[in-house]
Amino acid sequence: MSVFDPGFEDLGDIMPIFPLPGVLLLPGGFLPLNIFEPRYLNMTSDALGGDRMIGMIQPRPCDDIVGDQPVYNTGCAGRIVSFEETEDGRYLITLKGIARFNINRELAPKNGCRLIEPDWSPYSHDLNDNNNDIPDRDVFLKSLKKYFAINKIDANWDAIEEAPCERLITSVAMICPFEPPEKQALLEAVTVPERIKVLTTLVSMAVMSLGGENFDRQ
Repeated sequence: MSVFDPGFEDLGDIMPIFPLPGVLLLPGGFLPLNIFEPRYLNMTSDALGGDRMIGMIQPRPCDDIVGDQPVYNTGCAGRIVSFEETEDGRYLITLKGIARFNINRELAPKNGCRLIEPDWSPYSHDLNDNNNDIPDRDVFLKSLKKYFAINKIDANWDAIEEAPCERLITSVAMICPFEPPEKQALLEAVTVPERIKVLTTLVSMAVMSLGGENFDRQ
């Protein structure tokens, strides 16, 4: 962890949330965002003037919405590690995933932005370095190569093959075009080994359902 990252005891008691469907941030991952909606411009300005923390979370599927759309109970807090203000008033920011949280309760909004009281305690281990291995890494990479080919995802395979386990799993989970409930399952996997199992299953199922046998030659 760098000197710019908060420790568990430094994580705040109040945090803005940014609900975005299909967007996954994991601890240690980097998420670029283009901020243009007025309330989220306010959110970003407030965060830049404070602890720079924003909670990324997905809206729940809901047919009848009255007021703000319900969100999942678990999200991931990211710290703004870079930002640029454009000439037309947008913010281009990058969040680094710090730790996951559960919503203890939602508070009154501020400047149109939703605020929550986060519960960090279930995920205090997110701040620790993990040195887990991917079981059958070669088999996983073979399936991943098929999945990327089917979805026309460009990748630096030399970097992928050399990447440490947690960095690889985090990057792959964040960039793959899984459905929102699948992304939520990856987020809520308590440990890295559990996330590996979920990701391996999702990739393998996608390859089979999309005719991955046609890519065996790759």
